[in-house]
Amino acid sequence: MSGENKAGDDKTHTDPAGKEKASSNFIKHIIEADLKTDKYGGRVVTRFPPEPNGYLHIGHAKSICLNFGIANQYQGTCHLRFDDTNPLKESIEYVDAIKEDVRWLGFDWTKHLYYTSDYFDRLYEYAVELIKRGKAYVDSLTPEEIRAFRGTLNEPGKESPYRNRTVEENLALFEKMAKGELEDGSCVLRAKIDMASSNIVMRDPTLYRIRRQDHHRTGNKWCIYPMYDYAHCLSDSLEKITHSICTLEFVNNRELYDWILDALEVYHPQQIEFARLNLSYTILSKRRLIQLVEEKHVSGWDDPRMPTLSGLRRRGYTAAAIRKFCDMIGVARRDSMVDISLLEHCLREELNVSAPRVMGVLHPLKIVIENYPEDQSEMVEAINNPEDESMGTREIPFSRVIYIERDDFMENPPKKFYRLGLGREVRLRYAYFITCHDVIKDESGEIIELRCTYDPETRGGNTPPDGRKVKATLHWVSKSHAINAEVRLYDHLFSVENPMQSSDFTEHLNPDSLVALCNCKLEPGLKNAMSGVHYQFERLGYFFPDPMDSSPGNPVFNRVATLRDTWAKIKKKM
Repeated sequence: MSGENKAGDDKTHTDPAGKEKASSNFIKHIIEADLKTDKYGGRVVTRFPPEPNGYLHIGHAKSICLNFGIANQYQGTCHLRFDDTNPLKESIEYVDAIKEDVRWLGFDWTKHLYYTSDYFDRLYEYAVELIKRGKAYVDSLTPEEIRAFRGTLNEPGKESPYRNRTVEENLALFEKMAKGELEDGSCVLRAKIDMASSNIVMRDPTLYRIRRQDHHRTGNKWCIYPMYDYAHCLSDSLEKITHSICTLEFVNNRELYDWILDALEVYHPQQIEFARLNLSYTILSKRRLIQLVEEKHVSGWDDPRMPTLSGLRRRGYTAAAIRKFCDMIGVARRDSMVDISLLEHCLREELNVSAPRVMGVLHPLKIVIENYPEDQSEMVEAINNPEDESMGTREIPFSRVIYIERDDFMENPPKKFYRLGLGREVRLRYAYFITCHDVIKDESGEIIELRCTYDPETRGGNTPPDGRKVKATLHWVSKSHAINAEVRLYDHLFSVENPMQSSDFTEHLNPDSLVALCNCKLEPGLKNAMSGVHYQFERLGYFFPDPMDSSPGNPVFNRVATLRDTWAKIKKKM
């Protein structure tokens, strides 16, 4: 789970409300107890079992880090298994994307790649065995009737009139289902458990349904497919998983998990549930993420505003930052909301020491330095990263005409505005002190140019011999040397902390989640910036060349994160 891909040690962390809460890895305690009693012969075998019906998101990263991390820590193995039991929604595209995401996070399943579809023959045989043992039957109720017969939380269900078919009848009907002799929806195979159970999951759940749909791996071999709950526990059993770790929404299904394995008297893993990740200003429901894509609220699964791993990767998040985040939030038994600022903090901590500093102006305002020679330019030395001297320095050009940020000038500044104004002097980063003495406006009154002078004795931005000081240092770029670039400013996709509290979560989409700036001026060394290298634009944030839209000589930069670290400020106040 950490940068070393190990499960997190016991610790506590503090949520944004300032309350200490335990993040002790209770799953690790269970495993260590099992190792002491030699419950599984000293083995630790976990699995990450995604359904290939969408792209992985940051919530899946928590499960990946947990399952692979635990296996690594206890010298065990972790299987990557695709629970591909619903061919209507699954595709090779999702399979390939999931493999890429797991590898990108830094984990390797080695030879342990599996598919539930590998076991379709065995699962069918197990279903036949359940029928023979009188523990499953073919039900000819319609789907609507099955729902009506199931009852409610306060009322028991009713038994199907087909529940007491003989073993012979059920075997014959199930064979007809498998051979395609019965219509889709005409019947299903159900477990025979207890229609009066207080756990609705146990009220004769469906095990198999007819579905004439080609499968991405088995083609048209099957026209019946197992339900997830049935296939999942038996796949775990066949793979000799020791600890089947899943999220809390499966806690009610654990009883069915155990029932199926016990009814068949097969190898029995232990199901353990932990709290899923809930992240502020974010949706982590695969169904709703699909809705965002299909309704074109975003450009695709890899839109940099999406919480998918492909979206985070494209935006510029690193695998190490995500692993650290998963380690910090720990493993809990109860659901809670994690502040997204913690994820951003993990990224900033990494990029602060690794990202070279550069200068870029996103909202350019032209400055003419009138006492600087028109035909002259010079190179000034700039530090690449003050956190790491080994990254050295670079040279950037300075000339008579430069750009600064429009927000760094005010004609009539308020009392606490320390940047450039009429008659004020500021430092240009690595260059000179300049003083503004004139403002040029267009016909509408908008400021389009500043006229300034510079002090030649302040080269390198150093304090002049007379010892005068300035209160602001501004970033800049030389007009004749700057490159034009598109810069995309990304913000939270949603404008409220918990968009799921509304009946229509799309009402809370943030209209400013993407602001594209097409006339940005960047220092010339960024002309051939390509994906894979992060930069800190001084005073502006961390940026990353978009891997899809950048090309040699034409970089497009995504803002990965601002410089403001909300989480660090929260911790400081505690």
